[in-house]
Amino acid sequence: MTSSQPIKKYLIIGPAWVGDMVMAQTLFSLLKQQAPCHITVLAAPWSHGLLARMPEVDAALTLPFGHGEFNFSARWKLGRSLREKKFDHAIVLANSWKSAIIPFAAKIPLRTGWRGEMRYILLNDVRTLDKKRYPLMIERFMALGLPAGKSLPEPRWPLLQINDAQRKNALEKFILSTNKPILALCPGAEYGPAKRWPTSHFADVANSKMLDGWQVWLFGSAKETPLATEIQQLTSNRCVDLTGKTSLAEAIDLLSQAHAVVCNDTGLMHMAAALARPIVAVYGSSSPGFTPPLAKKIDIATLKLSCSPCFARTCQFGHTACLQDLSSQRVLQGIDNVIALAHGE
Repeated sequence: MTSSQPIKKYLIIGPAWVGDMVMAQTLFSLLKQQAPCHITVLAAPWSHGLLARMPEVDAALTLPFGHGEFNFSARWKLGRSLREKKFDHAIVLANSWKSAIIPFAAKIPLRTGWRGEMRYILLNDVRTLDKKRYPLMIERFMALGLPAGKSLPEPRWPLLQINDAQRKNALEKFILSTNKPILALCPGAEYGPAKRWPTSHFADVANSKMLDGWQVWLFGSAKETPLATEIQQLTSNRCVDLTGKTSLAEAIDLLSQAHAVVCNDTGLMHMAAALARPIVAVYGSSSPGFTPPLAKKIDIATLKLSCSPCFARTCQFGHTACLQDLSSQRVLQGIDNVIALAHGE
């Protein structure tokens, strides 16, 4: 008679950004590979549609705080309410002090996270990050799921699961058709303008592909609607503007239909990669060496200027040449490149 292996219960304190949450799927996959486990992710409400498309996640709990909101008493109360769930191990992906309050209040025996903001009491498995050893964000997430110092296995890239019913519902809701090739444009970047390719360049790409018989869908949150409006003005309103109209789950379902995606270094880029879409990823102030799109059919469009990557929200020189000087012709060639890769599969 053999005894069954106990199911380890993890509480993951999720990151605050869409792209980081997508990349966290590499950690979830790693935990599932090691041993039977139950993974609960505590994160902002917007993330639940995304987490529902990750088969490794068993449950999602709502973190009812705005970005940057402290509210110690409410965090402590939430942590206390989780004690009855008897989690075995908490992994805190954010580096802030406030993010570690809840697992401490929940009395979770093992609480792991990177050193930051003097969290020595709240965490009892504090790791010191070696940025040279773990240059990629996914490596930093995965390392927290292993004993300190253990070598990382080959990562499983994020892969979101979409079913036909979800796609059909989203298409019907927004009265969209797939009878023409779909180019998805993602012009926003919440981090700041130093990550946003000019809307005039996006419009040039849209006009060119529509001449080729493609349709163009614009993706983003309500904050990106002004950018989409600028693109619409330069394309005679021939694009489909979905900015601010879809939930994150619906954006995922619709993005899964795209034949090619052009995007800045944003959460939508990582979503498109996790949907295995052909991607042209435009990089300005950020670096593909830290948060690259994790997919095979990609083309990285960057000028590699001496002043980049600077990781600034706005250009310190005022010209944002790393983006302004990156031509629409370069991106159109990138679309051809990734389409050729897709056809070669």
